Amino acid sequence: MPTFNIQLFEGRTLEEKRKFVEAITRTTCETLGCTPGSVDIILTDVKRENWATAGKLWSDE
Repeated sequence: MPTFNIQLFEGRTLEEKRKFVEAITRTTCETLGCTPGSVDIILTDVKRENWATAGKLWSDE
């Protein structure tokens, strides 16, 4: 059973998240030959102040 843990900046709509997880599930099933019911996706919204790249907080951009 594939399980995906995905962190995203907060602010995406419920509809955007629905489309995203549907696309991930579809592509996973096509690639791995599994059923949609076996694909788990955990989305975690992260504030920009809690995410850094190259030593800089995204909230400082």
